[in-house]
Amino acid sequence: MQHKTKEQIASIIQTLKAQNKTISFAESCTGGKIAAAFTSVSGASSILEGSVVTYSNEIKHQWLDVDSEVLELYGAVSEECVIQMLHGIQKMAQSDYAIAVSGIAGPTGGSKEKPVGTVYIGLLIPNMQEVFHSVFHGEREEVQEQSTLFAIKKLAEVLEI
Repeated sequence: MQHKTKEQIASIIQTLKAQNKTISFAESCTGGKIAAAFTSVSGASSILEGSVVTYSNEIKHQWLDVDSEVLELYGAVSEECVIQMLHGIQKMAQSDYAIAVSGIAGPTGGSKEKPVGTVYIGLLIPNMQEVFHSVFHGEREEVQEQSTLFAIKKLAEVLEI
């Protein structure tokens, strides 16, 4: 992980701790990389409630209460799914903030409508919810890394860090 990213995470931790706020993560294609990035920085335990890796649709449904209809109509890699993942993890962890990620890291799984590298990254903060649609390029690990860095960067921007 880049030094700049660790600094951003340290600033996020300080900011949330000062506000007495907490965060949680629901990750799919990133496989826990956002949680790993946060827990690699001292002080994360003061703000991080928890994280889940919900890779299968069934687990997204069971653990995060993602609607089966949403999964059937839009797929796991969709804004609609990520919104429900955000609310599901926030409810499960009772956190103030949440990040959710679902995408296609590749090299397989892509389609014309959703090519490899398609990722939806959602942020849920008090009084705001936003989902970003990105198409990252590169090998599987590069897509995961770019998704992780993007999520951290967007959270830092929202917190004005």
